[in-house]
Amino acid sequence: MTSRVEHVALSGELDPVGSPGVLRAVRRAIRGGADAVVLHLEAVTFIDSSGLRALLGATDAADAAGVQLLILPGTQRVMDVVEAARLTGRLPFVGLP
Repeated sequence: MTSRVEHVALSGELDPVGSPGVLRAVRRAIRGGADAVVLHLEAVTFIDSSGLRALLGATDAADAAGVQLLILPGTQRVMDVVEAARLTGRLPFVGLP
């Protein structure tokens, strides 16, 4: 059996305007039959609490569906916000130094 991995490249600002797209993209991948979803944060330029909530919601949605979610880290600025919120251990980041 072949696993289907869906890659979702996020970009721009994960704020109240940009954040809702995160959960929509993950749910679309899950409905499409993905066994795993990889979120790419490299092109995210800003993240606030709504962006962090979106990442947590995506994680919860994937867990509930039995789909593996992996998050590739963003810029140092983005990761500083994630670390300040103490979410590095809660969110499924891969490739952290």
